[in-house]
Amino acid sequence: MHEIAELLREYDRARGYTDELWRDLSPDEVTWRPHEDSSAIGWHLGHQAHVAHFMVRNLTAAEPSPDPELDALMDSATPERFRGALPTVHRLAAFRAKVAERVHARMGDIAAGNVGAPDQLAIVATHLLIALINHEYQHDQWIGEVRAGQLGHALPAEPESDHICRVDGYLVLRGLA
Repeated sequence: MHEIAELLREYDRARGYTDELWRDLSPDEVTWRPHEDSSAIGWHLGHQAHVAHFMVRNLTAAEPSPDPELDALMDSATPERFRGALPTVHRLAAFRAKVAERVHARMGDIAAGNVGAPDQLAIVATHLLIALINHEYQHDQWIGEVRAGQLGHALPAEPESDHICRVDGYLVLRGLA
């Protein structure tokens, strides 16, 4: 389905913006926490992928976690002070890449109709992708605030898309219509 393909491009655009926010930072900057009750940029990176995996898994396909050891750490239900040490930047990047690969594979199967209840799952997939994109941008806001405010790095240009706007200070994808 065309809409799923277009939403996957927007998902990649959102992930690309996230990458621009952190890829040029040092590992120490990615894992630095402003204070005990705050999360590091690295946690937000893992959390974005963790949520994407769990939403796809729970709403469209029962797939195992690409990195089960990260599940509790990246869960927002775990209070910041109890989250423990973050994995390496390399492991975070690999986790994010694997989850994105699985999102594309599952959404591609849905768009091609290679699933049970293809019409119903196509509706689920479009809403799921919009939620994943907006969740990515939600955490990008915090990453950007720490990047610029506490770490002193300039922000990259915002992603360009006719479907993205700001609401309450956050980038959001309202939909494709």
